Amino acid sequence: MTDELSARRRTIMGLVIREYIASGIPMGSRAILERYELGVSPATIRSEMAALEELGFLTHPHTSAGRVPTEEGYRFFVEHLLGDMTLPSEERLLIRHQFGQARAEMDHWVKLAAAVLAHTVHNVALATAPKAINSRFKRLELIEIRDGIVLLVLVTMEGSVKQQMLSLPLLQEELHRVTNELNEQLTGRTVAEIKAQSPILSSWAADVANLMIPIMERLDSRVSDIYREGLSHALTEPEFAEGDMIRRVVEIIEARPLLESIVAKTRESDGVQVIIGGEGRWRELSQVSLVLSRYGVDDDTTGVLGVLGPLRMPYGRTISAVRYVADLMSELLREFYG
Repeated sequence: MTDELSARRRTIMGLVIREYIASGIPMGSRAILERYELGVSPATIRSEMAALEELGFLTHPHTSAGRVPTEEGYRFFVEHLLGDMTLPSEERLLIRHQFGQARAEMDHWVKLAAAVLAHTVHNVALATAPKAINSRFKRLELIEIRDGIVLLVLVTMEGSVKQQMLSLPLLQEELHRVTNELNEQLTGRTVAEIKAQSPILSSWAADVANLMIPIMERLDSRVSDIYREGLSHALTEPEFAEGDMIRRVVEIIEARPLLESIVAKTRESDGVQVIIGGEGRWRELSQVSLVLSRYGVDDDTTGVLGVLGPLRMPYGRTISAVRYVADLMSELLREFYG
């Protein structure tokens, strides 16, 4: 379908979308010609806009003669027509100054990142604290509670502590032996590395290691707290003026399983990612857009931050703001971890 987009059609579509994002008013051929010197007739503009509508990039609301972008139109605009943008230098300096004045505490930085993004782009901002993609085993304790019942205490290198009751027919002396073996053999290892190490462990140590694995897998899949800021900004958008849309936005930012799914997907990729209308993966995101980025130290300790807003979002400014704050957070984390 994109093969059918000539340079003129791309230009016209880019102008329609930019003008609509700026004004919220459906754009007609006359309005385009009044604002831009394209060297073609009104009939040509109308014909090209009709072709763009047939291709699924534009549509016209109700009986309006003007066109507005479809979800597909926004996607093509972001991927092919938007170009690269950066925040003005004075805004970058102000944001950096705010972080410089903040306490050197991880939770404070994450909350500040969400607040700064919400203020900068006037939409809802989301941020998660950084966590290790793959937790690493630190040590284990096996404590006999009563005959055959043992308390397993698992500690990871990242500081997580998990407890679980087990049924193990071992005396405390045997529990000490298994504990020492696991602590000697597995310290610093990820789930994948523990699985690879299991065949060389003694029988009972291998059994306990296999019981540890699902505990660590749950830790790896868990998303840390999600901070939200700027709902009041989003509710001033005309697209969110209706009760149904307000309710949808609130449901999205309160739906932890949905956000966890999105955050987990975002942590798998580099750079800024733009999700428009759910992209067929998340039906709950119909009529909204998300601009997200992973931040952190290499591929190990990472978090996610981003912006939720209407489809008619100032994508250039939002993408540049998310990218800048993510890069700044990564810089702070590198310094924090030395």
